[in-house]
Amino acid sequence: MADALDLVLRNARVATAADTFVCDIGVRGGRIALLGESLPAGTREIDVAGRTVTPGGVDAHCHLDQPMEGPAKMADGFLTGTRSAACGGTTTVIPFAAQMKGQSLEAAVLDYHGRAEGKASVDYAFHLIVSDPTPTVLAKELPALIARGYTSFKVYMTYDDLKLDDGQVLDVLDVARTHGALAMIHAENADCIEWLTKRLEAAGRTAPRWHAHARPMLVEREATHRAIALSELVDVPILIVHVSGREAIEQIRWARGQGLPVFAETCPQYLFLTAEDLGIDDSYQGARCVCSPPPRDKANQQRIWEGLADGLFTVFSSDHAPFRFEDPQGKKPGGEEVPFRHIPNGIPGLETRLALLYSEGVLGGRITLQKFVELTATNPAKAYGLHPRKGTIAVGSDADLVVWDERELTVRNERLHHAVDYTPYEGTPLKAWPGLTLLRGEVVWDGQHFTGAAGRGRFLPCGTPSLLPRACPDSPR
Repeated sequence: MADALDLVLRNARVATAADTFVCDIGVRGGRIALLGESLPAGTREIDVAGRTVTPGGVDAHCHLDQPMEGPAKMADGFLTGTRSAACGGTTTVIPFAAQMKGQSLEAAVLDYHGRAEGKASVDYAFHLIVSDPTPTVLAKELPALIARGYTSFKVYMTYDDLKLDDGQVLDVLDVARTHGALAMIHAENADCIEWLTKRLEAAGRTAPRWHAHARPMLVEREATHRAIALSELVDVPILIVHVSGREAIEQIRWARGQGLPVFAETCPQYLFLTAEDLGIDDSYQGARCVCSPPPRDKANQQRIWEGLADGLFTVFSSDHAPFRFEDPQGKKPGGEEVPFRHIPNGIPGLETRLALLYSEGVLGGRITLQKFVELTATNPAKAYGLHPRKGTIAVGSDADLVVWDERELTVRNERLHHAVDYTPYEGTPLKAWPGLTLLRGEVVWDGQHFTGAAGRGRFLPCGTPSLLPRACPDSPR
């Protein structure tokens, strides 16, 4: 029968960014076909008995198999990274096609497709990383790629191999404005970091814990202020990624108060880790938690929670940047314990992102269930041109769904599905974990086992970001 449903989820407590309601969910052809009571029988049926069902997570900031200078190499490619995502309730990932200095953007995108094809078990799109904005990149390559569905890109204000100066940032922002793309900015002051790092090294302070001292909140605050000013000059929205604490938050609140379209993202490490996780002595174990910006302190964790609850933050991402600890291509380059300057930056978090926020945010009474959906699915999909296909539970949307098991458990790396030999959240108590993850109506995580398949994930060209109306390119600046 042509109208038969492939799957019906019965008695779901459905949560979207706007509402919570009880209904059956009917799926046909990988999409949600019906929402209602007492739906007709499906070829398959799952009674979820009043359990909470949220949209599949959209992790809009993760790094998978990103090319980088040796000896460092990311532990997760698309095979293990997307498997890990599925087991944690994430059904769409947006990693980065990173341009190397001297490389064309087109070549970076072609290379990255080769790394992903046939390996991804969840759906994926690409951000671009613009590290060499030549006249050809700005005038030809970037506009052409935006038109083909690569509608977001990241620029860095730090890291020698990636950073742009202010004039280059302005040039890239101007392309974003003209062509309707969204620019993400890593906001830290590179010169301040280098100045502090040299002085710490001269004093023999090179253990992992000194990484946080080389990147105090001041360097993030200054760069955030400057990024906001550059976007104001060009008159274009921006999204400040991985905001870590109070001082950057204050800059963003000020900008919002002026009516500026400045969006913000934060990550689990700023809720669940502190600078002490980088070490309280000179032990090298703290290298596991070296990331930038670094985790701050307990008081800043509270400021992040407040920003999640009151709308300061638009997106909650993992910033998954996976390096093995006991590995000469990971946190011990060449097999050696190295000064903090040379420790690969980043921590794993793709699989744990949703459960951490659901447990301590929703079930901990810090944010509403609707806010959880907004931060982890709906807003990322809107920000990067994938809504309403992704990020919501609605007729016509992909049947990407998470059925939650609310139970006590503890984070253990041995239970995770990434290729990293540790998790920074080891031993963290949780109140929930995805009991089922469905990608386009097919179960890819059954609560105990990964049931998806490499190559089933599809590449998603992105449309125009839809968080807010765009300014007309010909309007006065």
